[in-house]
Amino acid sequence: MSDRLAQPRLPVEGLDGRPTPDEAARVPALHLRIVEAALFASAEPLDEAALARLLPVGADLPTILRLLAHHYAERGVNLRRVGDAWAFRTAPDIAAALADHAPPPRRLSRAAIETLAIIAYHQPATRAEIEEIRGVATSRGTLETLLEAGFIRLRGRRRSPGRPVTFGTTPGFLDHFGLEQVSDLPGLDEMKAAGLLDARLPPGLDMPTPSDDGTLAPDEEPLGDDDPFAPGETDDAGDRDA
Repeated sequence: MSDRLAQPRLPVEGLDGRPTPDEAARVPALHLRIVEAALFASAEPLDEAALARLLPVGADLPTILRLLAHHYAERGVNLRRVGDAWAFRTAPDIAAALADHAPPPRRLSRAAIETLAIIAYHQPATRAEIEEIRGVATSRGTLETLLEAGFIRLRGRRRSPGRPVTFGTTPGFLDHFGLEQVSDLPGLDEMKAAGLLDARLPPGLDMPTPSDDGTLAPDEEPLGDDDPFAPGETDDAGDRDA
């Protein structure tokens, strides 16, 4: 098994370097099996702290992950990074063959899709900032749908009058859309090349490089315990274009 693990045939995103035969030989097979079993058994991606707790002190988790990732590089499932966590996911090239057996995809309204896209590219974003970009009111229900789906989270509160809640994306968003990190989202040039945007865009139009840094921005402050939406944010005028 060590020889196969040490001779990967495909590069693996999210891991630095290829494991050498010496590295493979130094990792106990039991450690590999523990991490492999934990990732298969978990319904959610596991971060490295959770995986490390399953192993003896001093176990070489980075090498274990590299070995497993290369071992599964050409199999039906691949080891993928999801934000700061890891999970086994269906290999992209065979996903279509399993489409009939997959759970029905969660269907989002146009308003929810637009809101999610704005949060992904402009996070941290407040409800007022989302509305300014969309040009229409955004209902509390739209935000709650995205929260319940696990695609967005409450980050903090803006240090501005009214202390509005700020929203950001979650590891669940990355997992659902097959992203390692938010910066993997396509940029303006990529969208135009794919025909998703009109080539005749207004001069000077720019798209920020998305970032999902969990650290609060200088203009954000932490949420309180069980912090709800602010009173002014509960007024639900509804999405005018929903």
